[in-house]
Amino acid sequence: MRIGILTSGGDCPGINATIRGVSKTAINHYGMEVVGIHSGFQGLLTKDVEVLTEKSLSGLLNLGGTMLGTSREKPFKRGGIMGDVDKPSLILQNIRDLGLDCIVTIGGNGTQKTAAKLAGIGVNVVSVPKTIDNDIWGTDFSFGFDSAVTIATDAIDRLHSTASSHKRVMVIEVMGHKAGWIALYSGMAGGGDVILLPEIPYNIHTIGETILARLKKGKPYSIVVVAEGIQTGTEGKKRAAEYIAQEIEYETGIETRETVLGYIQRGGSPTPFDRNLSTRMGGHATELIAQGQFSRMVALQGSDIASVPLTDVAGKLKLVTEDHDLVVQGRRMGICFG
Repeated sequence: MRIGILTSGGDCPGINATIRGVSKTAINHYGMEVVGIHSGFQGLLTKDVEVLTEKSLSGLLNLGGTMLGTSREKPFKRGGIMGDVDKPSLILQNIRDLGLDCIVTIGGNGTQKTAAKLAGIGVNVVSVPKTIDNDIWGTDFSFGFDSAVTIATDAIDRLHSTASSHKRVMVIEVMGHKAGWIALYSGMAGGGDVILLPEIPYNIHTIGETILARLKKGKPYSIVVVAEGIQTGTEGKKRAAEYIAQEIEYETGIETRETVLGYIQRGGSPTPFDRNLSTRMGGHATELIAQGQFSRMVALQGSDIASVPLTDVAGKLKLVTEDHDLVVQGRRMGICFG
């Protein structure tokens, strides 16, 4: 068999480890030929590809980013028609021209949607979930999440000493537009006193009361962890951290500073957990291809690597709920969730 592999959407620690897991399994165990497709789905439109070999896969395990490059190309957007080009039809023709028996797509929610649509027009597709936000439905964890949480937790740890020394409130903003998984996991691991998630409504007066109550208990500083996607009432004019910091200072009179981690969370080497998860997911994707099980997304379910139908995944988000055990345990310990 001859398989193609592409990466789409934002970069993320563990993509290269996944490419390596897919390709080395395909080449060494199944005797397949692997073709790397550059710049995501854009590379399928332009036939921008290279044959991957053992040599080209060397050194990928701990390397951040993606060796194949990525793009935000969505070939089915606006019906897939741009000018006189029918993108889905062009992709089908290029796949035939390249002699590809299957496409492996590595990406987030948008990529899963596109993969499902490609499967719907007859392309053999196997996908692997990739996101630091951990919001892809059907898998307990996605690679990249543990790396992002590790970086965010380290930043929170470092803010404790500054907050304590200056008796300030420190607000740290982490990634997560719609899902607050990074804020929840890093906030809990980093000893956050207030954790704000897009999924759980908050009351700024409650937050202020929490911080003042800590002051009365002899705790003159507080750490506030916010996901970037929380409601701010400023119509996007202010970042979440800036808005919350100003509101807290107004409510409490305590000097408050904000820090925005931004893209730092998305770059660099994957953690050992993510390297192993990427390797396992990549290997399972190749196994699905060898077994002729297409139109599926690889998933971590408990401690096992399994797969789910792409039609079950497309268009769904996995969000934090108020009954999640970390939220429940946090509240029992006195952490404010708004």
